[in-house]
Amino acid sequence: MANENLSNYTDANIKTLEGVEHIRRRPGMYIGRLGNGSNPGDGIYVLLKEIIDNCIDEYSAGFGKQVIVNIDGLQVSVRDFGRGIPLNSVVKATSELNTGGKFDDKVFKKAVGLNGVGTKAVNALSSEFYVSSFREGESSWARYERGELIDSGKNGKVAERNGTLVTFTPDHEMFGDFDFNMEYVETMVKNYSYLKKGLTLVLNGTSYKSENGLLDLVNENLSETPLYEPIHLEDEDIEVVLTHGNSYGENIASFVNGQNTRDGGTHLAAFREAVAKTLKDYFKKDYRPEDCRQGIIGAISIQIQEPNFEGQTKTKLGSTYMWEKFKTDANGKRIQNPDGSLEIDRGPTIRTFVNDFIARKLDNFLRMHLDIAPIIEEKIKASQAEREEIAGIQKKTRERNKRANVYNRKLRDCRYHFGDKMPKDAEEDFGELSSIFITEGDSASGTITKTRNANYQAVFSLRGKPINCYKESHKRVAENEELNLLVSALGVEDDLDNLRYNNIVIATDADDDGMHIRMLVLTFFMKFYPDLIRRGHVYILQTPLFRVQNKKERRYCYSVEEKDRAVEELKTPVQITRFKGLGEISADEFSNFIGDDMRLDLVKLSEEESMSQIMEFYMGDNTIDRQNFIRANLRSEKELEDVNV
Repeated sequence: MANENLSNYTDANIKTLEGVEHIRRRPGMYIGRLGNGSNPGDGIYVLLKEIIDNCIDEYSAGFGKQVIVNIDGLQVSVRDFGRGIPLNSVVKATSELNTGGKFDDKVFKKAVGLNGVGTKAVNALSSEFYVSSFREGESSWARYERGELIDSGKNGKVAERNGTLVTFTPDHEMFGDFDFNMEYVETMVKNYSYLKKGLTLVLNGTSYKSENGLLDLVNENLSETPLYEPIHLEDEDIEVVLTHGNSYGENIASFVNGQNTRDGGTHLAAFREAVAKTLKDYFKKDYRPEDCRQGIIGAISIQIQEPNFEGQTKTKLGSTYMWEKFKTDANGKRIQNPDGSLEIDRGPTIRTFVNDFIARKLDNFLRMHLDIAPIIEEKIKASQAEREEIAGIQKKTRERNKRANVYNRKLRDCRYHFGDKMPKDAEEDFGELSSIFITEGDSASGTITKTRNANYQAVFSLRGKPINCYKESHKRVAENEELNLLVSALGVEDDLDNLRYNNIVIATDADDDGMHIRMLVLTFFMKFYPDLIRRGHVYILQTPLFRVQNKKERRYCYSVEEKDRAVEELKTPVQITRFKGLGEISADEFSNFIGDDMRLDLVKLSEEESMSQIMEFYMGDNTIDRQNFIRANLRSEKELEDVNV
């Protein structure tokens, strides 16, 4: 067998992918994920961002004060008024990998796109892509289909202002039945305006412009009345806003060179550390960092040269230094060390840069605004007292449950956890797959436990309905056995960075009780662990309501509409099964729903939504508005049972 395999591996097996073909073969390497537009991290938004990033880089370099974005159905157009792509390089700049003008700091000093791939990825993953560059009354253009050049040319004597126009339609072959969620697009455009004061962005006719930068971002998105007016600190290459509220967790937006780093990185870690250290030094008290940051609301934006992001989607900063480049002599030749290695010129570390800025600016601010410091210290002391009380309660509860062996009955853990070092035979993308399913009842828990991949999928079983946390104190919730054990299972008692699973999946029945349990669990996370939602860790598992089958084919349907369509398409006599609970789905069938094709709905709040308002609406006093909403949006059991089966 070995010799046969060796003889089958010949020169013919060695292939070179031309042009942008590699992007279409391996899109995840370039845009992270594909998706259908239901998640803000889906690829269609990455495509849009890559094109707008180029416009932002032009503005940052001092060219063009307006960017126009139009989305008409599935087609996107972006027009800037910068310098325009050099006319003889339009085709190269949009189709040849590793070709671009941002590989040194001669033209773009602090740009977002530096790898020569972004626009090419958009081109390769679009069914239609058109680019036109306007410079000094002339233009050059190119038209592509799925990355292949169809036509190109030049025009003289055009009346257009300098700049670039890009029009593209994401490819259905790559993204399936996708759609743009304009809420996500609007948030993206607003963030660009906050980060680039003076720049006007026009989205489908609506203009966005910020005069106060990050201060506008924080003020316009406050979901609660802050304890004091937000502190706004600025200097060259850094801008910071911070305040405190009474909510739990930390709500800090972070940006690098105009890029929204929603997964944080070195700059956010430095900011969190610097705020805690500066407050401790100012008050001359050894407060715990988590107490200094409890309830903090803010944002940080830094500008650095040639940023290094973790992953093509640029959502987490990996750079250690403010700049890092090879040293060159007067002729531009790289200088070598005696051992033959190349000399590297490094700026200050990001950690040092941010720490020095916060220590200096925040300390000065507090000394000039003596009315604010006592408010902050009172907040820190309150957090400290509550944390110590809760820690004691949780410890006693865990010890009691350990003696009763409750924990082992409730958690069917997996072999490996988020952040673990994985053996060679483990999944390469384990971190993305690592999940804990929160279920209710032995039947549903048993079904998922039999079906799951025990390497990276855990199951936590609730006993009945957890308490409604909305109007309960943290102390009362900490005393609750169910929720205490859930926190312990997640590993977040002391720090959210110790989270053991990447995906927290709420898996409840698709009936009234299941919906209620789902809202109770979500209320718990929203009130006491909101950062789990902000960081994109909490999901709802979609499970089918119906199974439609005939002798040749079986389909699982997630709505009455899908069921009706399946019945019509299968045509021959069909058998319809209505699933009322997860326990009714056999383990063999359930493997279809928590495997590679698992349907998950990300629990996400828009920038304008307030967690407290949402909890009041769903979990507060029973109001007419809520009753009307439920009647309008949820099907009752009777409706589902009465469907035409």
